[in-house]
Amino acid sequence: MVTRLARSAIALNVICALLAGSAQAATTTTKPSTKPTTTSKPTVKKPTAKKPVTKKTIVKAKIVTRDVKVTPAPKPVWPPKNFRVVGEIYARIPTAPELIAILSADKLLTLQAKQCIKKACGVVRLASTKGCTWWEILSKVSGPASPTDSRIVVRGNLRTTAKSTGPKQIITVYLISDEGLTPKTTLGGLEISCYHSPVAERIPTNSYRPIIVDTPSETPSASSSPSTSQSPSSDVSATPTSG
Repeated sequence: MVTRLARSAIALNVICALLAGSAQAATTTTKPSTKPTTTSKPTVKKPTAKKPVTKKTIVKAKIVTRDVKVTPAPKPVWPPKNFRVVGEIYARIPTAPELIAILSADKLLTLQAKQCIKKACGVVRLASTKGCTWWEILSKVSGPASPTDSRIVVRGNLRTTAKSTGPKQIITVYLISDEGLTPKTTLGGLEISCYHSPVAERIPTNSYRPIIVDTPSETPSASSSPSTSQSPSSDVSATPTSG
């Protein structure tokens, strides 16, 4: 009977060992691991930043329609101010500011004025009540008799013709001589004619005829020089011609 118990004890020990092994195994399987489980996280792609879309601003221009009043050019004042008048003819020697204003608006006169840098010249403004088919201006160029003779003498005669003009039309005429421009050289003694006959020559023209001046052997004193009041530069006369 002893043998049986021993077998029973052995069996029990075996059973206990098995139970202990199974309990240990169960404990091992149920005990959580202290080590963190490494799991591969999915790669999250960052969204690509899109460039902001700039909207074009369209500006609509408003068209404003306004009535534009056209101012007609002022009519020439008649009779013209500060002109000398003889019969139907009006004449005036323009001042420097007046001449500058006239040249700024007329290219042809500007080209003519350039000739007067080296030549003795004059300029006159003309008009006629009835108009002229052509104009004639006679003038004289005066100056020293010679570089060593201070006497003021007439050095030549100039004849100038100008184009036709309508009634009350004002024109500016350059009187251009071939006499060299030297100190105390002047152009004056104007005689102006307005023609109503047909033109029989080429117009406009400037024809200059110099005068040979005899120079004395002795130079006169300065007291014999004529006064400035006798200068013909301011003398303007007009001769209307019906032609």
